[in-house]
Amino acid sequence: MDKTTLRVIDIIDGTSVDGPGLRTSIYFAGCDHHCPGCHNPSTWDFRAGRDMSVGEIVEHIVENDFNVTFSGGDPLYQYEALTILARAIKAAGKTIWCYTGFTYEQLASDPRYSELLSTIDVLVDGPFILALSDTDLRFRGSSNQRIIDLSEGSPRQYRQDAF
Repeated sequence: MDKTTLRVIDIIDGTSVDGPGLRTSIYFAGCDHHCPGCHNPSTWDFRAGRDMSVGEIVEHIVENDFNVTFSGGDPLYQYEALTILARAIKAAGKTIWCYTGFTYEQLASDPRYSELLSTIDVLVDGPFILALSDTDLRFRGSSNQRIIDLSEGSPRQYRQDAF
């Protein structure tokens, strides 16, 4: 797989569970976090799904005209091609939410992720922890996960009741 190809499990248009409003959610293959109780364990396999070019994905997004959510698996395992995709999505005028089992601090301290973080509007970070699971939370599964606004250049965590 080259730097302009991503391994995609599924693309769901018009969903309202992965961020505010109707969104196009892209579920990427591969995750080594293996969180007990994960609601998407079928996405852990890095070979699952199919290869899609950045161009194919962007065409799909533009055609359906929704803002975008990256999920998985953990999309950040494909950070090189994901960065290219994120730049194209932003150029098309869309916002990006991204779910990851990594914490913001882990990502911010690793220069490989700096350009990608600059394209993401909202990061939902941290592993799912079954003991902290809370079905009353919107847009996340456990109370340790944070919804972090990255759109203003410096991270700002949303209040727990913001959504």
